[in-house]
Amino acid sequence: MASPLTIPVVSGARPVLGHALELVKDPLGLLLRGHREHGAAFQLRLPLKRATVLLGPEHNKLVFDETDHRLSIRAAYPFFLRMFSPDFYFFAPYEDYRRQRQVVLPRFQGPQLDAYVAVMEAEAERFMDGWGDRGETSIPGSFGPLVMRVAAHAFLGERFAETTTDWFGEFRRFSRGADYLTPGWLPAPHLVRSRAAGKRIRARLQEIITRRRAASGEGGDFLDAFVKAEYEDGTPVPDAILIDLIVMLVWAGHETTTGQLAWGLIDLLRHPEELERVRGEADGIAGPLDAKGVRRLGHLDRCLHESERLHPVAFLMVRRAAEALEAGGREIPAGSVVMLSPMASHRLDSEFPDPHRYRPDRYVEDPAQRSRLIGFGGGLHRCLGIRFAYLEMSVIVAKLVQRYEFELLDPDPQPVARTGAKWPEPTRVRYRRR
Repeated sequence: MASPLTIPVVSGARPVLGHALELVKDPLGLLLRGHREHGAAFQLRLPLKRATVLLGPEHNKLVFDETDHRLSIRAAYPFFLRMFSPDFYFFAPYEDYRRQRQVVLPRFQGPQLDAYVAVMEAEAERFMDGWGDRGETSIPGSFGPLVMRVAAHAFLGERFAETTTDWFGEFRRFSRGADYLTPGWLPAPHLVRSRAAGKRIRARLQEIITRRRAASGEGGDFLDAFVKAEYEDGTPVPDAILIDLIVMLVWAGHETTTGQLAWGLIDLLRHPEELERVRGEADGIAGPLDAKGVRRLGHLDRCLHESERLHPVAFLMVRRAAEALEAGGREIPAGSVVMLSPMASHRLDSEFPDPHRYRPDRYVEDPAQRSRLIGFGGGLHRCLGIRFAYLEMSVIVAKLVQRYEFELLDPDPQPVARTGAKWPEPTRVRYRRR
């Protein structure tokens, strides 16, 4: 039996830094060059290490299936251990992770999920009332507080969404801890601020949980069910885990949804014919928007998925090999950094014909293309809140295009050059009430 082949290195590595700067500034160009040179498996040189990049549906499935087995999330994201407790969710032993996931999963299914539509519509209406009849705004920045208010209202209740706590500012400071490059022991100002914000957020959430328990179950909402949560064996879920779950839902949802919402609107404004089809759908819904109405927004849903394909906010997903494994006949040694790239996998012409073109109808012509999208992950670790996120984006975009005409003042925004979420760079938009 032949020995597995080694994985080749992409051209263009610089001394010391390797491909690190290009990975930050032009990740798509770098990764597609790797694919042209070597196919679906290649290596990048990074400071003090190499990373194996795997592209395409077969490799994506391999990585998602091997996560928690031969591939580790915990070892790949050391910065999460300074943001969350070491026995929490992705970092917990597999059985504990599964138990914690089951605490959250029912809150994003069936009638519970549909009930969030009224919250999303109310917050979208409030947001637009603040805009007035005409003006200019910048996205994604202006969407951040809206997405945060939706989360606070849905998960903590309307009363707590109205508090003076600066949830948006606190979570923005907290999110700076998601830094793959800066060592955790370094007293960097952004890491110090992140830890301080995390402490304040958790203290406030503990107050909210304590008050809700004392209120004897008022409301019957997400928080009321959450504070009573038990594992399958009847053991109460510790408050520290409940708090971390809320922090994760709000933080991860904000980071992803704010960026994807901005890309979704930008793409529609760059393609007026698609915008008019979406507006026609939205105008066809009379009265308040409900879950049935959202499900009738089929073209809007396709447009949002096409934005996920072209502009996935999570442009890289990282694992570390706990054991040696093979991918396509090539060897990945134990200890290797392994990367998936939604950004690059979504641009492979073997999977998405005419891959660089915005064409939402591709999902009508070939519905299987939707199943190849991995912007929200895959396998057991697929984002729990993906349906919530798509519901929220659909409600907000539908309400915006119902009320306003838009003009894109910065017609060609690019993804921000940073290692974290690939939001669009600040993009000016002019709006006028219809």
